[in-house]
Amino acid sequence: MLKLFHAWGSCSLASLIALEEAGADYELAVMSTKDGDQRTPEYLKINPKGRVPALVTDRGVLTETPAILSYVPETHPAAGLLPEDPWARAQAHAFNSYLCSTVHVAHAHKHRGYRWTDDAQAQAAMTAAVPKNEIAIFRLIEDEMFKGPWVLGDKFSVCDGYLFTLFGWLPGDGVDTAQFPTLLDHSRRVADRPAVRKVLALEAA
Repeated sequence: MLKLFHAWGSCSLASLIALEEAGADYELAVMSTKDGDQRTPEYLKINPKGRVPALVTDRGVLTETPAILSYVPETHPAAGLLPEDPWARAQAHAFNSYLCSTVHVAHAHKHRGYRWTDDAQAQAAMTAAVPKNEIAIFRLIEDEMFKGPWVLGDKFSVCDGYLFTLFGWLPGDGVDTAQFPTLLDHSRRVADRPAVRKVLALEAA
């Protein structure tokens, strides 16, 4: 059985949504990054990176959201969470890579500028730039990358749960999501899916 190490409010929500959408048999281990659970010796043995998500499989531990969002659909093909066509599947991986390498990093400048500089003024400047940078990024996603009604077109995929996760961070970063009507509607429809409702109910419990 799979075991997902997850923290509420983090990008690991996308992996949890994927497991639920796939109908996977898994165990959920909820961690508190605020309390430093990710830095305990026990967890560092599982994921030396000290971050979530980490997915324990019968072949070892998978880390990094794009990898997990590839593995879950490929081991649960009946759920149809990735396209079968090689070109379309590559487009899905490209979208998820953009969310990981650009969107998430833009958000990380809010609280984690120390990863790039020790200069307090530079860190403050990074934090101040977060809303502007995120607006530009999500404008590109809404206008150029989002096919509709789901990220890749007519069918829900793991890209939708990932986009839902990162789009949900915008209000906390000072970005008004009303300026992205297509993505806002998408977020509401994702939240209304039975698997996602189940996940969100776990968070509220």
